[in-house]
Amino acid sequence: MPLTVPISLLDLAAVGEDEPVAEALRATVTFAQRAEALGYTRVWYAEHHNFTTIASSAPAVLIAHVAAHTERIRLGSGGVMLPNHAPLVIAEQFGMLAELHPDRIDLGLGRAPGTDQMTLRALRRGPESAESFPQDVLELQAYLGDESRVPGVNAQPGRGTHVPLYLLGSSLFGARFAGMLGVPFAFASHFAPTMLHEAIATYRESFQPSAQLDAPHLIVSANVLAADDDAEAARQLAARKRMLARSLFSRPGRALTEDDIEAIIASPQAGQIEQMMHYTAAGTADAVGAYLEDLREQTGADELMTVHQADTRDGRLRSLELLATVMDCRAAA
Repeated sequence: MPLTVPISLLDLAAVGEDEPVAEALRATVTFAQRAEALGYTRVWYAEHHNFTTIASSAPAVLIAHVAAHTERIRLGSGGVMLPNHAPLVIAEQFGMLAELHPDRIDLGLGRAPGTDQMTLRALRRGPESAESFPQDVLELQAYLGDESRVPGVNAQPGRGTHVPLYLLGSSLFGARFAGMLGVPFAFASHFAPTMLHEAIATYRESFQPSAQLDAPHLIVSANVLAADDDAEAARQLAARKRMLARSLFSRPGRALTEDDIEAIIASPQAGQIEQMMHYTAAGTADAVGAYLEDLREQTGADELMTVHQADTRDGRLRSLELLATVMDCRAAA
């Protein structure tokens, strides 16, 4: 039975070991072009800073590049970390994208910095920047609407584009605010699954219809490792866990050896990795499809955002293709 829910993609623009960044960015275009051909709903890019393995630090620039090399698929941020930016600047960036690529651009917003405290200082921001997030979202939304909340200041381009907003989060705060604002809510269960069901209930209970949305629209994310056989999927899953161990437990000036990583995987510390990977569909296309359909039924999600986590570019493309074989493309229309 095919999946009966729209399937979208979060692309982290992964940079492989010793790989030129330019090559990783070219791969994001290939990934989006293939997703478009296969009938996926949208591709989003996440803002991260100071990560050698992620090249999506400037989502608006990356979206513009990918949009110029695709035709129909929706593209957006998953998300822009609004505390790092002035609302007017983001409104101008995404307003320009909307003018260049009408009815194809999404603006997903997050409250986290997307980086460490040292890099946050380099961004000329502090932890207190997140405290004005609700006011900043309202200001940004107005810039993209018909009337600014700041007298005499308009986003040009941006004004009147009504770029759809999506709130991203992994807490009850984000769920409640998305509901009160009447916008779609995307829960980051692919790495922070703990409060998923509580956040879903909070979002639905607090939802108030808006000009953008008359009923809740819930997006739930999950890791996907679809492969041609179970053995390859298991290998990819093990590789992903080792990569997470390296990322979580490395310290400045001390790279973990393979023996260190194996020791972590065999220790109680592995519980943190298992918790982060809780919502992971790994296996053949049929097994992955069944897992995602079950996740949809458990959560009532209106859309699933999949993060393809294979350790090679070919593996990610193959995972994309295999998942598409169990998708109902009509759901993406």
